[in-house]
Formats: sequence, C-alpha cells, structure tokens
Amino acid sequence: MLKASMRRRAAAGRRSERAPVQGLKLPPGSLGLPYLGETLQLYSQNPKIFFADRLKRYGEVFKTHVLGCPCVVVASPEAARMVLVSRAHLFKPTYPPSKERMIGPQALFFHTGEYHLRMRRAVQGWLGPGALRAMVPHVEAAVASTLRRWEGREATTFDTMKRLTFDVGVVSIFGRLMPEHVKEELRTNYFIVEKGYNSFPIPGLPWTCYSQAIKARQRLGAILRGIMSVRRSMNHLGDDDLLGTLMRCRDGDGGEALSDDQIADNILGVLFAAQDTTASVLTWILKFLHDNPKLLEAVKEEQMAVYEENDGGRLPLTWTQTKRMPMTQQVILESLRLASIITFTFREAVEDVEYQGFLIPKGWKVMPLFSNLHHSPEFFKDPHKFDPSRFTVAPRPGTFLPFGSGVHACPGNDLAKLEMLVLLHRLVTAYRWEVMEPSDEVTYSPFPVPKGGLRARLLRATAGGVEDGGSPAMAAAA
Repeated sequence: MLKASMRRRAAAGRRSERAPVQGLKLPPGSLGLPYLGETLQLYSQNPKIFFADRLKRYGEVFKTHVLGCPCVVVASPEAARMVLVSRAHLFKPTYPPSKERMIGPQALFFHTGEYHLRMRRAVQGWLGPGALRAMVPHVEAAVASTLRRWEGREATTFDTMKRLTFDVGVVSIFGRLMPEHVKEELRTNYFIVEKGYNSFPIPGLPWTCYSQAIKARQRLGAILRGIMSVRRSMNHLGDDDLLGTLMRCRDGDGGEALSDDQIADNILGVLFAAQDTTASVLTWILKFLHDNPKLLEAVKEEQMAVYEENDGGRLPLTWTQTKRMPMTQQVILESLRLASIITFTFREAVEDVEYQGFLIPKGWKVMPLFSNLHHSPEFFKDPHKFDPSRFTVAPRPGTFLPFGSGVHACPGNDLAKLEMLVLLHRLVTAYRWEVMEPSDEVTYSPFPVPKGGLRARLLRATAGGVEDGGSPAMAAAA
C-alpha cells in the first residue's frame, strides 16, 4: 500500500512537471527523489543554508518537493504580499497532510471562507485587549513559578521556556481551575505529538515518532472531550477562557454549535501555535542579551523604573506598563527578525497561477520565505548584527513578517509579546543568568534555538535586582 502511494505521488509530480499551461513553464529547481523529494536535505541541515543555496542557484522563484508535496518557493516582499494579501483568494492555507492530521483538520488555520472567519472572530475576541489586560497577572504568576523552579540550578533555557509557554497556554485556554493531574496528562501527550509533528510520516510502523504522535493525538482528543463533558454536566462552560468561548460559539444568532471535534482541533491548534515558536524566541532573547551586556544594562534600567514604580516589585505589573517599554519592545522585535523562527509558511494554489512568467500549478504548495526577507541587506543594514535600534523606525512594509500577514496572520501575536515583556521584566529585575559554554551554533528542533537549547544557570539577585557586593550594572552584565 505504501509503495502504491509512493508510485501515485511520483507519477503526479511527473505529470505536473510536464504540464505547462498556456505556454508557461514551471520555475527552475529540482523535485528530488520520488516521494522523498528534498525533505531529507531540508531537515538534515540549517534550513537557511538549504534555501540560500537554491536562491543563489535558481533565483527568487524555484520549485522543490518536501514532506510529500511539490512546492514553489517565493522569496521577495512582493511575492509574500501576493500570496498572503493581494491575491490571497488564489492560495488557501494548507499544511502537509501529516501535519493536518496531527493537529486536527478543523483547526482554523487550515480553512478559508465563513468557517475561518467565524473561528478567527472567536479567537480574536478571546485575545482582545480586554482579555489580554486580564491575562497579565496570570502570565506574571506563570513566569514567577517558572523562574522559581529554575533558580539556583543549571537547565536548558529552551525546555524551561517551553514549560512556561505551555503553562500560559493552558491557563488562557482552560482557565485557572484546571486540575493538576489533567494538566499533566495534557502536557505528557502534547509533547509526544509535538515530537512527532516534524518527523517523517511513515504510516503503519508503530514504533516511529509519527505513529506514537498519532496515538497521543487520539488521547488528547479524549481528554478534551472529557473536560467538555464535565463542564456541560456542571452547567458552567467557563467565562473567560478559550474553551468556554468555543463551547458557546454559535453559527449566527442561535445557530448551530461547534462539534466537540471542531473545538478540540482548534484548542490544539492554538496551543501548538503558542508553544515552540514563543519558547524559541524567548530563548534567543536571553542569548542576545547575554551576548550584549551594554544592551542588557539599558533594558534593566528601563525595567527597574517600572519596578520602582510598583513599590519595589510589591505591586503587580499592569497592562498599561507593558505598553511603556520601548527599549524592551525593540529587543523583542529585533530578536524576532534575527532569529526568524518561522522560516516559511505553506499555502496551496486553488487554481493555476502565473507569477513572473512561471506557472504555479493548481494543488501545488507555495512557500513564501520569511527568513530571506529578514536577513536581506536590501531591507536591513548589517542584517546579521543584533541591533534593536533599527526598530526606532518602522521597517519597509512587507519586509518584516514574524507573525505572517493578511487574514491568516497569527492571531496570538499580542499574547506572545505579552509573555516576552513580562518574562523580561521579572528576569532582569530579580535575576541574572550565566550561559554555560557560550556558542553561536544553532540547533533545529525543528525551530532554530541556540546550541543545546542554551544551557544556563539562573541566580537570584538581592533587593532591587542587585547582588551583595555588586551594582545594578554588574548584576545585569554578569
């Protein structure tokens, strides 16, 4: 059965490659091996090297074949805008089938049209300014708990940040009253799914990461249906969390409710979107600040002003205060640019499309490259230098897309930024950190993180963020 599927896919790829429409040809490039395509080349090295090599060889439009799908890669602001905004109706959001199955086919970012608008309105309502304002103390509590567990010991920063982003995701999706044993069941199975998400999909082999992830996904569905059943039996759906929002969601006034599968797929989709990407950026922020002591001192000075405003940290951080942190905001934006956690996104052509004289065939995936934009000297001077001051002036439109663009841009970007601001406030005013074996090497898991996830030791600072015998600058630069 697997061999037959491979033959069908290979034949489809060959038919597509020799089927010019109205004289148009496919872009240059290679479809690689049958079925495998160039997937192994992409995932066995730095993706930036993979794309840079092909951009140099073929130009800003080229074809490839990854994760079982023929693709056209585009790498310019104009192309990204065309796919994501100006001609977005020609490119539906899509992921390889293995990834859709892992998250759930009813997740909002796999859809267009009325269903997508309905789900996006629900999620954006849950993540509106009022909801985020109410989330600040919960995010601050999760940050404080995470840093207390890390304090005084060496740990992998990326794993620590993943725990933080998972905890924030759980409290925002399920509220504050999630039983601890249910939370741990969710955590255990979620991380099995996450591990298998970017593994090569080989069906029918029970010991593979992919097969184990599919089983864990089924268990997650059962756990979520159980949570919904309990809420219905108590006649209390939840007032301020995403699960309650989706359980109350109706199609129009008094219309049809969402099915349990639709709710579960969207819950897991949001949890997935909020997890590794934010944890990766947080890890890079700690590395960039560690490597730039003067910048760290400037961020600390900004945050200490807020700390003193809050009676030496005795009062809670507020939403208004997070909006008055310009230096910290610039550090976050520059970290998003330089790290470029999301290298590309997937869309699918819903009909044959012509672009720059090339054919993008109906059914092919289209991959706008974000990292190529973020690291282009045409748009960012000295693009490989960490320089937050470049965001004193807004970048050229279409050149900075850390959260995507258009109607399918990430709806959770403001929550992600809130987590980053709250973490940095607590971190630089109360702690210092020591990176073990500093390195500029990068690990892909699959998102880029500093080598080994950035092993570091977190140390407590004394009152006012200063260690005994030291000064604020010494504590910040340590």
